[in-house]
Amino acid sequence: MQSSSSPPISSYIPSALFLMITGWGGLIALFIFAPPELGPRWLFYFLSVIALSGTALPFVAFLNRRFPSLPPAHPGAIVRQALWVGIYFPTLAWLRIPRLLTPSLALLLAIGLLLIEWLLRLRERSQWKP
Repeated sequence: MQSSSSPPISSYIPSALFLMITGWGGLIALFIFAPPELGPRWLFYFLSVIALSGTALPFVAFLNRRFPSLPPAHPGAIVRQALWVGIYFPTLAWLRIPRLLTPSLALLLAIGLLLIEWLLRLRERSQWKP
C-alpha cells in the first residue's frame, strides 16, 4: 500500500549532509589550494552543484511535505527538484563570467526550470493509478 504523503524529511538528512559536506568542503579546499585555471573552474561548477543541491534537499523535502500534491512527490522527484536548485545558481555564476547575466535572463532561466519541473510532475500525475 502506498503512502498518501511524501517521505519524512528525516529520511533525506543523511544524503543532504553527505552532499553538503562533500560540496562545501570541496569548495573550501578548491578556494584555498587551487590556482584559477580551467580545470579548477569546472571543478568549482561541479562542487557548487553538489553543495547547493545538498543544501536545498531538506528545504525541498519540507515544501513537498508541507504542500502535498496528488499523487505525492516520490523521493526521485524531491531529489530532482533539489538538483534544479543546484543547477540554477552555478549556471548564473557561469553566465556572470562573460558578463551575460542580466536580471531578466536570470528570471527567464528560473521560469524555464520551473516550467520543466511542472511538465515533469504533470506527466507523473497523468500516469498515476490509485
